[in-house]
Parts: sequence; C-alpha cells; structure tokens
Amino acid sequence: MANKLNLIGAVTQALENELAEDKTVVVYGEDVGVEGGVFRATAGLQEKFGEKRVFDSPLAESGIVGTAIGMAINGLKPVVELQFMGFSYPAFNQIVTHVARMRNRSRGRYHLPMVIRAPYGGGIRALEHHSESTEAMYAQIPGLKVVIPSTPYDAKGLLIAAIRDPDPVLFLEPKRIYRAFRQDVPEESYELPIGKAKIVKEGEDVTIVAWGAMVRDTQAAIDMVKEKGIDPELIDLRTISPIDRETIVESVKKTGRIIIVHEAPKTLGLGAEIMAIVNEKAFLYLEAPPTRVTGFDTTFPLPKGENHYIPTPERIAQTIEKVVKY
Repeated sequence: MANKLNLIGAVTQALENELAEDKTVVVYGEDVGVEGGVFRATAGLQEKFGEKRVFDSPLAESGIVGTAIGMAINGLKPVVELQFMGFSYPAFNQIVTHVARMRNRSRGRYHLPMVIRAPYGGGIRALEHHSESTEAMYAQIPGLKVVIPSTPYDAKGLLIAAIRDPDPVLFLEPKRIYRAFRQDVPEESYELPIGKAKIVKEGEDVTIVAWGAMVRDTQAAIDMVKEKGIDPELIDLRTISPIDRETIVESVKKTGRIIIVHEAPKTLGLGAEIMAIVNEKAFLYLEAPPTRVTGFDTTFPLPKGENHYIPTPERIAQTIEKVVKY
C-alpha cells in the first residue's frame, strides 16, 4: 500500500519504520524530540517510541556526532540530526578523525552503523550558515558515504538503506523541495542501493547529471528545450560518494556530451570530478567540452541574492542549447 508523501514525510516514515523494526535504532539531535525537528521531520516519533529512543540533544554538533560514535561502536544504530548542513562544521573534526576512519583504524574490528542527517542547500531565504552546499568537501573523505535524495520515494528507500548500512552515512536532504511535491511512497520498508544513480529520463543529445533540488530544476529546463527538438538524458546521481561512474560513462558514450548541474560553488565542486571521470573514460566519445552549471565562488548570499546564485531552469536550458549546438 502506498501513500502520497512529500519528501519530509518520506523521511519521517523511514525513521518510523526503522524505529519500529529495529530496537537498536535511536534518533536524536537539535530539537528532534519535543518539537519534532526544525522542519518537523521527526514530528510524533518521541510520543510513539519514547524519550529513550527519540530525544533532544544539547546544541553542540561535535558532542552529537561524538556520542553517536560511542553508541555505534557499542551496538546501537544512531541517526542524528544536525539542523542545517552549515552547522556540521563544528563536528567536522569528529567526522574526519573518527567517524570515517574507525573501520580502517581498527582493521575491521569496529564499524560505525550511524547516519548523520542534515538539511542542505538554499532557496528558503534563511540566515548565514543555513544554506550551505558543501557536499564535495565530505565526498572527499574516505570511509564516509554521502547520499542526497531528490524525490520522496528515493528519500525513504535511501534513508532506510543508510540506517541499515554497517558504515557511516552522511544523509543530506534538499530542504528547498521538502514540501515541493508529493509522490506515491510504499508504507512498508524498502531499500534503494547506495552508490547507484538513477536515469530519470533517457535521451540521445546530451547527458545531464544533477542531484538534490537541482534534479527538479533540470527537469523544468528539459521541458523548455523539448520544443526545440533537443532530447537530453537526465541522471540523478543520488549518491555522491561513492559515485556511480559506470552509469555516467555509458550515458556519455551514447550522447557524446555532458553537463553537470549543482548548487555548490564551481571551483573544486563535484562537477569537476565528474568531468575528470568523463575525460578519463569517455574522452574519445565527446563531441563538445564537458560543461558545468553551478553556483558561484562566493559565500551563499542572503535572501535577496538567492535567485541570482542558484542555477535556474532558464540558465540550465541556455547551457543545454549551447552544448548541443557546439
């Protein structure tokens, strides 16, 4: 049986499913318990599962992640929420020094089945540190998986897979589309494979790779160029660490062109790594230079500047036309 859920509802249902099915799962973080989270992703869970399994933490990100490490080593499966991705930096030391290294450090004796959830990206007219999109920084850390869903169906399946994964996962939720649309989502538990991209739309003229909220904007751009006879292929990366290299390379071999769309700054963003993958594995198939549509190399602007910073469907559509006509 399926319900029509938005992305935030799918996250809530995933957490509820796993709390009910696995007594070792605990959910905590900043305002997660009584208030149900700043975006209400955990609303009602404390009432249902009790204060020992869903609870508030001090406003101390390093402490939140640090305690989760101890819990995970000792048999629990903590799912912690940091209110915004920009608040993850105080916990960066714990993530890099311990979370991502524990399996390697202990030569496989210990592993950390833990999930760090964080709303990420801009578009909600928030304050400083509330609109970060620095996923590439975390994707470079060996031992840490980084997952970004773009739909309610994917959000539930990927979050359940992340909770059940024996290793740590950073689960980034594009808050701009938390309540943007609804989709049929099964009530029962299901998993989607971490590390596998999804071909959202097949096409022949150009490969477009996107993730998070940018998938929806890219779909709007594809609708714009459809009238001009352009047929793009859209790949939702879903997992940015590990990257599904095979799906990207095979698509580029078919289309001969690639555009990467991301909200993060351009320099050293994930788009550069994807371009390198294509250059290494599909260079002789290229008919146009690999191209990026991204945010800018500046701090994310305050509300009045958001619409100038985040890639728009219009900017994506213009790039599609330019690359196809090259």
